[in-house]
Amino acid sequence: MKFFATAIAFAALTFAAPAQAFEIERVVSPGGIEAWLVQEQEVPIITMEVSWEGGSASDPAAKLGLANLVSGLLDEGAGNMDSDAYQKRLAASNASLSYSEDKDYFNAHLKTLSENRDEAFALLQVALAAPRFDAPAVERVRAQILSTVARNETDPEYIASQAWFKSVLGKHPYARPSAGTAKTVSAITQTDLKGYVQRTIARDNMLIGIVGPITPAELGALLDKTFGALPAKAMRTKIADAKLVIRPVTTVIRHPFPQSVVLFGGAGLPRNDPDFVPAYVMNYMLGGGGFSSRLTGEVREKRGLAYSIGTYLYPLRHAALYLGQVGTKNASVGTAIALIRQEFARMAESGVSDEGLADAKTYLTGSYPLRFDSNAKIAGELLAIQQEDLGIDYMVNRNDLINAVTTADIARAAKRLLTSQAPFIAIVGEPDMTEKPLPPARTPDETVSRPHETGAP
Repeated sequence: MKFFATAIAFAALTFAAPAQAFEIERVVSPGGIEAWLVQEQEVPIITMEVSWEGGSASDPAAKLGLANLVSGLLDEGAGNMDSDAYQKRLAASNASLSYSEDKDYFNAHLKTLSENRDEAFALLQVALAAPRFDAPAVERVRAQILSTVARNETDPEYIASQAWFKSVLGKHPYARPSAGTAKTVSAITQTDLKGYVQRTIARDNMLIGIVGPITPAELGALLDKTFGALPAKAMRTKIADAKLVIRPVTTVIRHPFPQSVVLFGGAGLPRNDPDFVPAYVMNYMLGGGGFSSRLTGEVREKRGLAYSIGTYLYPLRHAALYLGQVGTKNASVGTAIALIRQEFARMAESGVSDEGLADAKTYLTGSYPLRFDSNAKIAGELLAIQQEDLGIDYMVNRNDLINAVTTADIARAAKRLLTSQAPFIAIVGEPDMTEKPLPPARTPDETVSRPHETGAP
């Protein structure tokens, strides 16, 4: 076999059961294609996650929804196989192969029994190298997407999201609808579909995470066979960093819904910002920790104003956002917003206690191994860590980063996120915006006990 460049990092994860560990191997194929591998010999299933930079934000303005349409068509015929033939061969291989897109990346997801490995990877290879985009398949999938686009127009969460992003991001590509519009999806041609694949599916913008019973030597040969014929370089669309416009404004889009959807937020922190980890812990305590968070406690558990409420950090490649959402009865909107502002101010002014921070750390570090309790989850984490450029040793260091956060770090991150700007708010419904006197908090006996949840990414 040809020489393989392999750099190895160890990620030891302790579960409630006996300690388990796995090894991450950086495998570089003879042809120079890199992947991160975790060998798992116990389960005869190989799972692979692949991404290419160039998601929906790269769609031409007149062809919004292009990446999304491609994601629905790559398993609809390739090479000398039409859609039926390709699907029959895929079914016979007992493999699962699908595609998706987000604002920054186009993604492939493969799961196969190890005994059917070569056939599954061959089907992926031909789909990427020679997709057919036959008219019957294109029109069928296009019709499905147009149906989704039509439903979105009456979905309050979608309407609120579009209003928020357009107001904050203006004409930046992130503000555009990933699924497109009826007009833009209808305008996409076979030439557009093939052009997207030719521009985007290449080797220099590709990241790979793979888990299963396969050696580095076997994987190296398979990487070259599957991806070696792809173009060496993608023709990337240049996307500028977004310039956020955050104003202390509330926009109301009136629709006759019995409840209102409220989306709120502002600028966040880039993933490589030194305060990102403190902000992550702070957010868990404020609104990202499910039933343990302050917002859920004040808005839902104590006063019963909403079924769900949460906040999250949303770092994209060209914008960093901090977002929250609550759904509540129209009559309670003003009161719910007043409580949210109150909790934002309390976090920014008073921070957190040593005891509260210790509890948050215990949960965030103790629950981390749950991200690795299946091959699919491990492969997904391998890919996400590469996308965020956190380093192959991140799994080893992550809990130390959490444990190193101090109350002073939390105070600093809270001031950056919560006091430097007033949140922009988008509401869909028929809200009563009156900030009524806050209802009294329920006593502990009146608060319904719920299982612990987390909104951590």
